[in-house]
Amino acid sequence: MTSDGPALARRLSAEGIGAFFLFATVIGSGIMAENLSDGNDAVALLGNTLATGAMLFVLIAMLGPISGAHMNPAVSAVAAWRGELRWRDAGAYMIVQLAFGILGAWAAHLMFDLPALQLSVKARTGLGQWTGEAIATFGLILTIIGTVRHRPALVPASVALYITAAYWFTSSTSFANPAITVARSLSDSFAGIAPADVPAFIAAQLIGAAGGAVAGATIFGRRHGAVA
Repeated sequence: MTSDGPALARRLSAEGIGAFFLFATVIGSGIMAENLSDGNDAVALLGNTLATGAMLFVLIAMLGPISGAHMNPAVSAVAAWRGELRWRDAGAYMIVQLAFGILGAWAAHLMFDLPALQLSVKARTGLGQWTGEAIATFGLILTIIGTVRHRPALVPASVALYITAAYWFTSSTSFANPAITVARSLSDSFAGIAPADVPAFIAAQLIGAAGGAVAGATIFGRRHGAVA
């Protein structure tokens, strides 16, 4: 999650590339899985899960040394709160994550010969799904803080495995990322979410991220030598 070292332009490039491929994977694998599953949602979700977990591992292993491989505004906000990233840099991260993530969603549509511009009609709402998003994001933040602090070499595997598990143990299938929630609202596919349901999902994610940040600080401590 740290950012000391590479220049901001390099870090933003890494975040953009990471968000593009991650979001394209989430949406593209959902389209592929739905096409091949013959209406079996469990099989489609399994395909979506495996592709997402695999891509997360690759992107974090590759880009983590450059930008931290956040690819998630909630992660960037927590890094800034912990003093591991300047707030102005976190804002730039968030803009790039959203912009390039949306490009990734559009690229997924084009790869499958679908209209690039679309809106989802898939309803995802209710207390159960909001609770799922809060818990999914809480766990993601706690996983990142703990492994960065004590097992940095295991961050790619830990995050990838956590998201793989959270796809299945949470009612919401673990979006756990405000930017990807917005991008998924722009895809009327297996991974989509209706635009009207996005604000509540993001609110739940931010609540979960805040809780994860506080729990992480309590259990693992704050970073020493914070960024000014």
